[in-house]
Amino acid sequence: MPARVYVGVGSNIDARRNIRLGIRALREQFGELIISPVYESEPVGFAGKNFYNLVIGFDSNETCAEIVAALHEIEAGFGRNRAEKHLYSKTLDLDLLLYGDLVVDDGDLQLPRPDVIQYAFVLRPLADVAGDDVHPLVGRSYRELWYAFDRREQQLWPVDLETGRATE
Repeated sequence: MPARVYVGVGSNIDARRNIRLGIRALREQFGELIISPVYESEPVGFAGKNFYNLVIGFDSNETCAEIVAALHEIEAGFGRNRAEKHLYSKTLDLDLLLYGDLVVDDGDLQLPRPDVIQYAFVLRPLADVAGDDVHPLVGRSYRELWYAFDRREQQLWPVDLETGRATE
């Protein structure tokens, strides 16, 4: 049975173009997508251009490792060098956020990704597309988590960007 997978997507270098092309690459790799609205946010942890962020959902029979490898391959096609571990501007950033209700913490992979409850630019678009789903560790829906999130430090601005967005 396929797992519902959610991926965080971000860019702050030629963001409009790279987000559109990134969605196209994800669609070619994984098929039909659920696409959240796009939000603009300030970078966290470094000075740079603002990011555009969204969340993509899809159903997959692939393993977590296969999905992560495919995401890294797509990023590499956009010039991303994952060997650089520090915070910096990115043409395309793809992060596996959720793989069904799977909970993993093996050092290289944490699911659900901690960013889900730490950053507005991840939680808000996830709540848009998976609002009724429940965080397997926290036990609250993503919509509830978003409503309770302290937004004073992390502002988001909606972005009008044609993404071919279609939801369930």
